[in-house]
Amino acid sequence: METIRARILSGELPPGTRLPTEPELSDEFGVGRSTIREALRSLATQNLIHTTRGVTGGSFVTAPSIGHISAHLETGVALMAAAQTVSVDQLMEVRNLMEVPAAGMAAFRRTPEQLERLEAVMFEPDGTQGPQTYAANQEFHLILLRAASNPLLELITAPVFRVLSGRFGRDHTPDGFWECVDHDHRAILAVVRDGDSMAAMDLMRRHLDHLRDSYRQMDRLRST
Repeated sequence: METIRARILSGELPPGTRLPTEPELSDEFGVGRSTIREALRSLATQNLIHTTRGVTGGSFVTAPSIGHISAHLETGVALMAAAQTVSVDQLMEVRNLMEVPAAGMAAFRRTPEQLERLEAVMFEPDGTQGPQTYAANQEFHLILLRAASNPLLELITAPVFRVLSGRFGRDHTPDGFWECVDHDHRAILAVVRDGDSMAAMDLMRRHLDHLRDSYRQMDRLRST
């Protein structure tokens, strides 16, 4: 089945392509149908194909989904963080490499609808913070990544900041954490609205520096 896998990954078999039937694959590769079924299960586990039933059913090459691929990547990053294979500083380094230039691109490429969505996820830092605040914080960064109009930015970066937020945030945030987040987000929104790419990159860099310092504190608290 490495042959089929290679054809899928090379684009020779594009998304939506129907694979030959089990008997046809068995004849083509000269192996038993049980071997073919096991190979198809392996391809399905890798999310390369999906199977449908019925007269028009069969095994089809899966269309890629950013959300689905990103979720799998998040699992891997979370396991690495749990095993202490990667540090807070290394995770934040990835965010800096991706989100700083993404903020600059977003200032040029954002749509009016994306600006409205950025404004909609602003929150008041006063009072008790809950799931809605955490969701709004993540959504702000996701919208900026999408506004850069490069799906790979979200694919690579979103799993990293979700792991950081879930592992080091929420319960032990330092004093003033959410006030700082709110201030930084509003400042970034203002320059993105103005189309100021250089200012957007500078403010995002400062914001991520603030987050890195806070995550370091939270990481120390978790270790004690």
